[in-house]
Amino acid sequence: MHILAATDFSIRSQRAVRRAGLLARDSGAKLTLVHVVDDDQPSDLVALETREAERILGEQIGAVAELRGLPSRALVVAGDPFDGILRAAASTEAGLIVMGAHRKQLLRDVFVGTTIERVIRTGPVPVLMVNEEVDQPYRTALASVDLSEPSVNAIRTGKALGLPGGAQLALVHAFVPLGKGQMFHAGLSQDTIDGYVANERVRASKELAEFLEANGLDDHGQPVRVVEEGAPVEVISKAVAQVKPDVLIIGTHGRTGIAKILLGSVTEEVLRSLDIDILAVPPPR
Repeated sequence: MHILAATDFSIRSQRAVRRAGLLARDSGAKLTLVHVVDDDQPSDLVALETREAERILGEQIGAVAELRGLPSRALVVAGDPFDGILRAAASTEAGLIVMGAHRKQLLRDVFVGTTIERVIRTGPVPVLMVNEEVDQPYRTALASVDLSEPSVNAIRTGKALGLPGGAQLALVHAFVPLGKGQMFHAGLSQDTIDGYVANERVRASKELAEFLEANGLDDHGQPVRVVEEGAPVEVISKAVAQVKPDVLIIGTHGRTGIAKILLGSVTEEVLRSLDIDILAVPPPR
């Protein structure tokens, strides 16, 4: 496997480089560090920044503890950041892109999205967004399951990439009791409504178990399955606080066009709201 770590030489990117080094060391993967130089400037300045970036990348490969002894190389490309990263991923046949957490620029992000969101939105490669400080390999993971093929693919991809599996992988599933609102407006007692929600939780838990078994993901001894009522982002956020995983695994549904721009997605909301490492996995193509 080949891992591509994108860096803009910020502290956020430094965390991504270190995490990529740990993952490469554990999996035996090759590692490429890529930096994108803005090409919307005079050509002599592009050449100067390219040479400087190559120098800094070379220094990082020799100085960062997690990279020492690894088969690593530096790559500098010119262009828009998200497009340059995707071109670098294609040229190296990367199986994983590792990036630092984005800066939150609210107004700009609403309209065009951050670089990492655009890489996830348009690319075919799993992307690991690194938020946390890096001090050890991942020990625990939490995967979001919405009973869809993308969520199955995300779990399988996480395991294939060497993220925790078996007893170290917890699952979270959100359900919505559709009749709750009607019962409330009909004036039924809170005990009756609570009983209905409890039955719906049992039903959702059974559906989850059947879904996992049907897809070969029913790991015996699975310690934690969080099945809660609510919107997906809310339930995922609560599960992260409860389970305290090292990394969250989530699949994307690959929506495109105007619906994607206006509505966003659960993955993008999670990326923007949670300060945890997140592996976002696109659907198979």
